[in-house]
Amino acid sequence: MSDVRSITDRFFFGATGMDPDRVTDIVTSTLRRADGGELFLQRSMSKSASFGDGRLQSAGESLDQGFGFRFISGESVGYAHSQDLSERTIRSLGSSTKEIRKHADTTLGFMTLPSGVTVPRLYAIDNPLLDISDADRIKILEDVNARARSADPRIIQVTAGVSTGWNVITIIRKDGERFDDVRPMSQLYVEVVAEEAGRKKKGMSILSGRMSLSDVFTHNSWQGAVDNAVRKAIVNLGAIPAPAGEMPVVLANGWAAVMLHESVGHGLEGDAARKNASVYANKIGERVASKGVTIIDQGNIPGARGSLHFDDEGNPTKKNILIEDGILQGYMQDSINARLMGVAPTGNGRRESYQHAPIPRMTTTYMAAGEYTPEEIIASVDRGIYAVDFAGGQVDTVSGSYVFAPTEAYLIENGKIVAPVENAILTGNGPRSMQMVDMVGNDLELSLTGSCGKDGQSVSVGVGQPTVKMRGIKVGGTQPS
Repeated sequence: MSDVRSITDRFFFGATGMDPDRVTDIVTSTLRRADGGELFLQRSMSKSASFGDGRLQSAGESLDQGFGFRFISGESVGYAHSQDLSERTIRSLGSSTKEIRKHADTTLGFMTLPSGVTVPRLYAIDNPLLDISDADRIKILEDVNARARSADPRIIQVTAGVSTGWNVITIIRKDGERFDDVRPMSQLYVEVVAEEAGRKKKGMSILSGRMSLSDVFTHNSWQGAVDNAVRKAIVNLGAIPAPAGEMPVVLANGWAAVMLHESVGHGLEGDAARKNASVYANKIGERVASKGVTIIDQGNIPGARGSLHFDDEGNPTKKNILIEDGILQGYMQDSINARLMGVAPTGNGRRESYQHAPIPRMTTTYMAAGEYTPEEIIASVDRGIYAVDFAGGQVDTVSGSYVFAPTEAYLIENGKIVAPVENAILTGNGPRSMQMVDMVGNDLELSLTGSCGKDGQSVSVGVGQPTVKMRGIKVGGTQPS
């Protein structure tokens, strides 16, 4: 990607006066006695605008740049960061990280990492901030507002926002190898409130991806996003109280996989497994889910929010099969945890920015398709819940216990969807729920709109799944089953 190198050279060396060869020498000499580490250079640019109450509420731009320097000794990490992109500061802060050697329990030797790997281009290098003019951004928000309000007289409030970002990245590792990337991101957010007979309900929709804003609209209709938000709000106006009790739960394809991400995905990250802070620790080769359940984390899906050409350590992203036909195959790994567990890194070392050291994180995590049609799955349920959308949930990765509240759900009776329900609460245990999967649909859909928080860091991710039926899930509601 020589054209990418020209961009990173311009920002990190041409604009700062630093010399790339001298900077590389600083890194390699500083890390000479380290087990690993890197210099992470970042320039982050973003632009956003929001619309509410029938008018433009905010518009702004931001720019941040800096570096992070990491020195790894055994299991210990020395990390320093600064906004000052100069050789003097890099040398000074890099040297300070070597102090970690005094506190490290052991030195394990230099970790061998993949190098010189050619990866296919997953996203464009053009700056998405230049894709659409400020006037056109505002016009988009005005059109979103107008379409939502004209869709149904019960819509009383519309909030919308557009944002674009461009991250320019250079990584120089202990071995002197250099990795350069430019990472675009664009998003449209729509939320509406509907009111009828004193009841108010919300509906939300998001379009996002590693592409320009115009490409987001090309691949995903903004009109469809508005209509979907309106539909959700109107549907929830007619919701009846959810039943309570233990019953089958059918999760819709797509975004409902946020439950999979939270209740299973975090437990499959290498640091949790290595520290025995996961119910999946020490279970490779064991059955941890029903037959037919295959869970994948894939960081090289073109245009996806969670995709990267290489992770924030310089390791190429790829398709990692975590659970195959119910059997645990492995974990998502950064370099440190991979070395300590005696396996190869999987391209999952991610960080929020240059101010943070990388840790194992998900990219796009999904369940593979099965053999049943969605209609067959719904028809198999005598009485249960069909959960379509979630705002999020709470999960204990050590025990696997979860609590999720669907924002769009329906009652199933006699194999048919009969009415929307409200105030349903799903509680259970992620690994046990994976062993109670009865049917996996053939309608896999990826939802590429998420963000994930862990250890104070937020990164962009995606989720996905086909329609899935689980038996015996506890549903908290206001009506007895």
